[in-house]
Amino acid sequence: MGAFLDKPKMEKHNAQGQGNGLRYGLSSMQGWRVEMEDAHTAVIGLPSGLEGWSFFAVYDGHAGSQVAKYCCEHLLDHITNNQDFKGSEGPPSVENVKNGIRTGFLQIDEHMRIISEKKHGADRSGSTAVGVLISPQHTYFINCGDSRGLLCRNRKVHFFTQDHKPSNPLEKERIQNAGGSVMIQRVNGSLAVSRALGDFDYKCVHGKGPTEQLVSPEPEVYEIERSEKDDQFIILACDGIWDVMGNEELCDFVRSRLEVTDDLERVCNEVVDTCLYKGSRDNMSVILICFPSAPKVSPEAVKKETELDKYLESRVEEIIKKQGEGVPDLVHVMRTLATENIPNLPPGGELASKRSLIEAVYNRLNPFRNDDTDSTSADDMW
Repeated sequence: MGAFLDKPKMEKHNAQGQGNGLRYGLSSMQGWRVEMEDAHTAVIGLPSGLEGWSFFAVYDGHAGSQVAKYCCEHLLDHITNNQDFKGSEGPPSVENVKNGIRTGFLQIDEHMRIISEKKHGADRSGSTAVGVLISPQHTYFINCGDSRGLLCRNRKVHFFTQDHKPSNPLEKERIQNAGGSVMIQRVNGSLAVSRALGDFDYKCVHGKGPTEQLVSPEPEVYEIERSEKDDQFIILACDGIWDVMGNEELCDFVRSRLEVTDDLERVCNEVVDTCLYKGSRDNMSVILICFPSAPKVSPEAVKKETELDKYLESRVEEIIKKQGEGVPDLVHVMRTLATENIPNLPPGGELASKRSLIEAVYNRLNPFRNDDTDSTSADDMW
């Protein structure tokens, strides 16, 4: 489960890049957790004649970061270098790619098990993995665990991966066939995901193959033909994001942000901050990949955003002045605003997405405030 800090670590790791007609940005933040166990991969242009291909993935580690870190450095090699992926001469077929991805996952899992057993005291960590392999013709969504990938096409959620939870009927059946049980929606009452890399304590049932164990390293792979005209963006994120935002909410929020800025790092940072203020207690990582048809900055949207920010600034000032003697705390300001019908708040993010702005205004008006207000948890905020 992991222990929690007294206040969240909000420093972020960011990156961005472009190529192959794609632009991407990413953000990851430790948040309330004692350790940062997430990792990620972003590669534009693959070797061995696949220069027009790209690969992105988010790894959500648990019980340590070792497996997530190893996967972020080596999973792509295991996928593209196995014979199932390469196939015969020429670029790999759709079936080659799908089989090669599956083989790559099983190979790296077995490889990590051998490394772990050679060390004194086996590594007990594990990691989910969600990713996309983007070829000139297809987008391959890859999922193992409960991180999630989503494709926004023509302004709507067109596709999203299915979370691998122990209570899912097919997952539960495999767990029970391996002699395990599902209690409190967890494998043997302990692990909250039914597929993952690593987690070797759950992969030692004799007489069962690697994909028949209590926890399976087998990914689900979905191929989607690309649509130059309609494909807008892909979001890959760990469950710390999805715990507090639904598919449509996050799709709407990202689309609204792309209409006010073309800085993809900034958009990802806003996603992470908004999810923190919505109450996420987990590590958070998100990668945003934009196709050429992604929403463009709109002067009208920028104008509305500026007007909203000015309105919120003036309201914070009014709430503080209305108090009379003494300065109301930030919790009071946020709760007051939460009761009001404020126009043009970002869809999906709502007031939580403006918490940073509200806090900055509050701090500017109260330079001698008690610093404790900075660490007010999202639980107290609403």
